[in-house]
Amino acid sequence: MKMAFGDSRLELVYVLVLLLELFISQAYGAISEGNMRTIEGINKEGPYLGVVVPNAFEMNPLLQSPSFQPHQRLPYFDFSGRRFRIGRLNNEKVIIVMTGLSMLNAGVATELLLSLFKVKGVLHYGISGNANSKLQIGDVTIPRHWAHVGLWYWQRYGSGPDDELALESDGDYTRSIGYLKFSDYNLSIKKANSSSDNLLNNVWYQPEEIFPVHGTPEERQHLFWVPVDSHYFALAKRLKSLQLGRCVNETCLPRPPKVARVTRGISSNCFVDNSAYREFLHSKFNATPIDMETAAVALVCHQQNVPFIAFRSLSDLAGGGSAVSNEAAIYSSLAAQNAVTALLKFITLLSS
Repeated sequence: MKMAFGDSRLELVYVLVLLLELFISQAYGAISEGNMRTIEGINKEGPYLGVVVPNAFEMNPLLQSPSFQPHQRLPYFDFSGRRFRIGRLNNEKVIIVMTGLSMLNAGVATELLLSLFKVKGVLHYGISGNANSKLQIGDVTIPRHWAHVGLWYWQRYGSGPDDELALESDGDYTRSIGYLKFSDYNLSIKKANSSSDNLLNNVWYQPEEIFPVHGTPEERQHLFWVPVDSHYFALAKRLKSLQLGRCVNETCLPRPPKVARVTRGISSNCFVDNSAYREFLHSKFNATPIDMETAAVALVCHQQNVPFIAFRSLSDLAGGGSAVSNEAAIYSSLAAQNAVTALLKFITLLSS
């Protein structure tokens, strides 16, 4: 009887230890043993192409495409508020994740994707605003470089272009990349009082350093333009003749949309719907697509040395002024579908 009693006490202690370990793992946000086993099982079937998409209306055309075949046993894995959809696209193994709006959400989702799963490359797609009036709604753009242009320093009133910036001595800001004088771009403001004079004389400066990139931890490294993968970018040249959608019901674009490799795309947490600012972004940075996620995805991939490329279909001329009225309201669905079409064709080329 004593042995039985002792055995039961040992069993009780063992159970308590397991419960304590479970409590600690949950309290500190560690990956549970069950989730870890699931992730290991997923990775045994890898590596995968990671497909990163901002929102549901951009993701749905891909999921509804006959090219997408969900995994039969495990079509998705939910973790940390993200759903990672597992399957195949044109016979390539893929994991698809929706980020949600903004740079923060895009960065977190991409970091989770690359940290949890065995990913050999990241393809990002979606719609975007257009800063280049030479291109049209529905065109799919593939930039060579991406930058985050949402980190600005708004200079103190009274200071001028030759005065030192607050963080300039640490190398945080550069005058050559981001100098915006409001009076050059916002023509609607009138010098009616001192407050408007204050606004007109203020300037913005863009930081050259965005975040530390791969290398020595906590060592400052300057990077503004994040490159996409050179092999991916060269391969994307073969999308030039791809046929894309032109019409929404009976409403059609002036010409058939096309795929265009361009020099630069930019991202920030600001939704740009202002023609003056659009013109500044194009003239200063030679930017074409402007969105709220891609630079974050690009930077995370760059940090982890994972090949990356983005396909952004133009849904509107930011700030208006084109010959096509009510652009985004009419053509967002078409733009999203065109981005999916380019993505699927690129995967086919990548697999061949």
